[in-house]
Amino acid sequence: MTKHFIDLDDHSFQDLQGIIDNAIALKKSHQSGEINESLKNKTLAMIFDKSSTRTRVSFEAGMAQLGGHSLFLSDKDIQIGRGEPITDSAIVIGSMVDAIMLRVSSHDDIMTFAEHARTPVINALSDQSHPCQMLADLMTFQEHRGPIKGKKVVWVGDGNNVCHTYMQAAEIFGFELIISTPKGYEAAQDFVDKYQNNISYCSNPVEACKGADLVVTDVWASMGMESEQKARELAFKDFQVNQKMMSVANEDALFMHCLPAHRGEEVSADVIDGKQSVIWDEAENRLHAQKALLLYLIND
Repeated sequence: MTKHFIDLDDHSFQDLQGIIDNAIALKKSHQSGEINESLKNKTLAMIFDKSSTRTRVSFEAGMAQLGGHSLFLSDKDIQIGRGEPITDSAIVIGSMVDAIMLRVSSHDDIMTFAEHARTPVINALSDQSHPCQMLADLMTFQEHRGPIKGKKVVWVGDGNNVCHTYMQAAEIFGFELIISTPKGYEAAQDFVDKYQNNISYCSNPVEACKGADLVVTDVWASMGMESEQKARELAFKDFQVNQKMMSVANEDALFMHCLPAHRGEEVSADVIDGKQSVIWDEAENRLHAQKALLLYLIND
């Protein structure tokens, strides 16, 4: 049966931890100059309907480092952009490549691809979740602080796709998740209903950050929400992650952000560029986590 990577909770803790452990090992071997051609003659199709920096570079570089090849396909490059049914595209592309990665708006489109393609399908970001980012975040925490089980993680800001994936991760990896969002910008109710065992909610973000081991945020207006920017600036004005919040977190607390970031909006410059921030490790780890993911899906 073909394995896909669409939502974090489609996979067991053991499998996800294995991917993270392998990512750390792959990073060390790459930094030592070791050549790894485990995916030689393998091809990854990368389908985008959103612009991307980290996702495209990490998957493309990752395939190259593993001896494989990648194809960048925007909706302007393939027939999806001219109305070809997604099912037809999935069948055709899936018959020609070894894996398909999609960074698209619609989670349903990714599900349709997975249903009809005969090769592994990877959700590299959808309007519902962002599991590839979560692998990198968990890897980064483990590198800096060890296992995340039992730790206190605080999400400050929009209840968006990354927040949803943190909710899934809290249940799988056994950490406490505090979510602090402005009224009207909460996580989707179906996620709230499903992942409530390890989660609590706090309307005051400073209060939420007390005793935190990790504080995470994201942009106030995600891609496609630019028309809401002004309204969101007003709603989120008290939810900027700043030194006041980090000062009540644990002394060794980390700060993460999936990037791109807007300094002076969702996070102050002194936090994102400060000593508690691990955003550059987090960004680089997209590369190594995704190499481990590709090996898990294609070569297992």
